[in-house]
Amino acid sequence: MTDENVLTLDGNSYKEKDLDAKQKYFKNQIKDLQAKSTQLRFQLDQVIVAENHFTNSLIASLKETMNKQEDKEVG
Repeated sequence: MTDENVLTLDGNSYKEKDLDAKQKYFKNQIKDLQAKSTQLRFQLDQVIVAENHFTNSLIASLKETMNKQEDKEVG
């Protein structure tokens, strides 16, 4: 039994060896775009986590500054 690459699309299966050059090009474009999409989602997750960290750090720093100012006003 040989391993054949089969493309399943819209409920139909197609052997890659039966695709013409234009169809192979489209398939390769889709595969590349899916990989890029996955990578961009991964990077976006990193950006969101970093943004949350810096936002929380700024909030904590501002609260600390406010607390110091309140202590000076009371004392």
